[in-house]
Amino acid sequence: MFYGLSSFVKRILPKSLFYRALLIVAIPVIVLQLVITIVFFDSLWIKTTKGMTRALVNEISTFLEFYNDENYDKTEIKKLFSVYQDLNFELIEEENFNFEYNERWFSPIDRTLRRELKTKFKIDNFWFDTTKYKELIDIRIRYKLGYFKFLVPRDRVTSSSARIFALWITVPALIMVFISLIFLKNQTRPITNLARAAEKFGKGEEIEEFKPSGALEIRQAGYEFDKMRKRIIRHLNQRSEMLSGISHDLRTPLTRMKLQVAFIKEKELADKLSEDINEMEKMLNEYLQFTKSSFQEKDEMFNLTELLVEITKKYSKQDISINLMPEVFLNGRKNLIKRCINNLIDNAIKYGEKVNVELNKSNQNLFIRIEDNGPGIPENEYENVFKPFYKINKGRADSKSSVGLGLSIASDIVRSHGGNIKLEKSKMNGLGVKIFLPV
Repeated sequence: MFYGLSSFVKRILPKSLFYRALLIVAIPVIVLQLVITIVFFDSLWIKTTKGMTRALVNEISTFLEFYNDENYDKTEIKKLFSVYQDLNFELIEEENFNFEYNERWFSPIDRTLRRELKTKFKIDNFWFDTTKYKELIDIRIRYKLGYFKFLVPRDRVTSSSARIFALWITVPALIMVFISLIFLKNQTRPITNLARAAEKFGKGEEIEEFKPSGALEIRQAGYEFDKMRKRIIRHLNQRSEMLSGISHDLRTPLTRMKLQVAFIKEKELADKLSEDINEMEKMLNEYLQFTKSSFQEKDEMFNLTELLVEITKKYSKQDISINLMPEVFLNGRKNLIKRCINNLIDNAIKYGEKVNVELNKSNQNLFIRIEDNGPGIPENEYENVFKPFYKINKGRADSKSSVGLGLSIASDIVRSHGGNIKLEKSKMNGLGVKIFLPV
């Protein structure tokens, strides 16, 4: 039961920290306003209105009592009540007046006035209207063959302090909520900036000097993130420098080996050694390419559709079909995306005769699909082939022309853009590669 209630509350609550904090501030203010308003209307406004209405009805009843008494001068009575009780009335001779009135049950003034009139007069002996005049209330009491028409100021039965109270309780609350909005926005902005910086860094984008701000805990998280970012950058720079040194050191002996092989007279042995040296050189180049796939290239907005068309044009002699959505733009590193697509198409052409390239777009993601009709890859090897230098001996034949880095480089590039890459069986019974990239 409690688990279901908790799940329901979680679904209806806002997901953003800003709006959750706003609820924490606003709900107590609103509840307090409601409680104070209910107490005010119940104990003050309604009771005050009831007392004022009762006094008015008693005055009208007293006037009628004196007016019916033959011992008093009727003209003098009219004058006294008009001057001292502020009762404006007139006697109208109209025997057929309809005393049925519109019972507005939602109006507190009407309910109170109706209740008090019933205590003094019979139901079919009075009539009133609180809406005909803006500042007056029309009350009519049956008298013999006609009725008395009383025009009473509205403030005789209701207190004007209700509007002032509503104004004073509403305006300060709105001001406080507005001030809370400003403070909450300032408190959540550092968290948003930290999340944005972490997202950019996770995609491999260059981040300007990050300055932590906000509350102590948020500032501390910002400092720790900045330290981690600098340590990772330092590690990557050290790795790049080390690999540059290794490549320089290895190229020199490989060049000497090539020269020495040229002097070997036995042609068969020289060819085998040259083949091994060329394979070592290619392995070295691909390894360096793999380690540099996260190179800090600046992001740019480019037309992905045009890039795919440009890439497939160089395979004019191959059987490649394309199905691309027009004018699809992506903010990323163009050269890395181009290298990724090249690796995947090269891989598809190497093992298949037909290749199909598709590009689609939804609200949040781009979808690139590259399929071939080759032998495919066993499903239990889908995760392993993304490992560097991993090669399988089944499905796709092993080849000395590959060192097992094509899919590793492609996966590294896609993930550095915040996307994902998956393998599946293609519609042509070969291998299908699906790439998801955030818009």
